[in-house]
Amino acid sequence: MTQDDLSPADERPSKSQLKREMHALQALGERLIAMSEAERARFPLSDDLLAAIEETGRIRAREARRRHMQYVGKLMRREDLAGIQAVFDEIDQEQLRRDHAFHRLEKWRDRLIDEDDDAVETFIAEFPDVDRQALRQLIRNARREREQGKPPTNARRLFRLIRDTANL
Repeated sequence: MTQDDLSPADERPSKSQLKREMHALQALGERLIAMSEAERARFPLSDDLLAAIEETGRIRAREARRRHMQYVGKLMRREDLAGIQAVFDEIDQEQLRRDHAFHRLEKWRDRLIDEDDDAVETFIAEFPDVDRQALRQLIRNARREREQGKPPTNARRLFRLIRDTANL
């Protein structure tokens, strides 16, 4: 029997490949451990893995934690990895949406401070529930701070008002 006679099914993954896979599962376990209990509740995790994750918080010794993480990686092999990855992808998408919304609000703040009353009227048209008096006062104060080279206290307050108005 030569090397060419072996089918791909007869070939086993290399030891290095198995180690890479185990390290990837341990890293996934680390991400789960770093989450709060409420965040973890979204994942399809077995009771054994949840118990091991809770136990991790009580382990202080470095070597014991390393061994425990190997155990978590071993438990991860039996989990629904596709389901877990789907939840991670969903969380990443939510974070991306929050980041985009945050950047949009930052642009509004900069535009309100940099531009004239047309930007204010555009903002009021888009968000009619805004406290107009507070908005105009914060814009004036933020412009004055910028001109005087002071810390952007009112610009931060303006951002908070914009964020609260946009319900983010």
